[in-house]
Amino acid sequence: MIDITLLGTSALLPLPERALTAVVLSCAGRSILFDCGEGTQTAARKARVSLMKTDVIALTHYHGDHVFGLPGLMQTMGSMGRAEKLILTGPAGLQAAMEPVLRLAEFLPFPVEMLELPKDGVFLSRLAPGWPDRAFLRPVPTRHRVASQGYEFSLSRAGRFLPEKAQALGVPVVQWRQLQRGECVQVGENTVFPSQVMEAERTGLKFVFSGDTAPCAALEQAASGADLFICEATYGEDEQAPLAAEYGHMTFSQAGRTAARAQARRLWLAHFSQRMEDPEAYLPLAQAQFPLAECGRDGMRLSLHFLDE
Repeated sequence: MIDITLLGTSALLPLPERALTAVVLSCAGRSILFDCGEGTQTAARKARVSLMKTDVIALTHYHGDHVFGLPGLMQTMGSMGRAEKLILTGPAGLQAAMEPVLRLAEFLPFPVEMLELPKDGVFLSRLAPGWPDRAFLRPVPTRHRVASQGYEFSLSRAGRFLPEKAQALGVPVVQWRQLQRGECVQVGENTVFPSQVMEAERTGLKFVFSGDTAPCAALEQAASGADLFICEATYGEDEQAPLAAEYGHMTFSQAGRTAARAQARRLWLAHFSQRMEDPEAYLPLAQAQFPLAECGRDGMRLSLHFLDE
């Protein structure tokens, strides 16, 4: 199961009812925080979400409305006695962008690692203990005015293990776990492959977060079949498409069209311009492209379950 909570839905400026960009994903008691705009801590408290077990803060880019909450959050983590390593990741320029943030946070009692993820992604269990073996995080190149990336989180599922087949092949019980992890084992002179004792992979879960971006093929591809796709929709009206293109953003229609082309299962719109008083007024424009589109709200939460749970 994956829990996703949308903490902030505003762009550029925080509003009384809309904090700046932040999304937290929790799985097996561990968390990833996507972006950390001003007011993220307050938004998390309102949503009754703890950020103290955050292993990775995944930044989409380094504009202030996506990172200004970082120094305060890290100081709070330190004051709460955190000793575990915190990983900060983001697009090119991470080290230089985070140096002033770390100076502001100063005297942290826990290590901070800055890591630019490989383009093919990484299993989270290699970064921090406690993550399921198949939890995977991949950066998605996006189109903004500066270096930027979205993120694809997936939790795949192996097929069911067939103990009777393992027994027939003479695999000792102590080696079954290796096969379940996708590893081959040696039994005498024979190599036993996982495919010999496992059913086909079962349907997993996928979550995609766009960050700030204009429409782009890489994001559309990443969102293919996503159980939840959170996509920026900075501008409401179709007539604002040239303005959106100039600043590297999307309109409601463009976000809906991206989700439709990707055949995502669910779409939440976010990152609304501070000039947009009522995002719901523009929702029909997105729903004309993708009927299941919803306007994100601060504190909005969804639990994703495997199909056969």
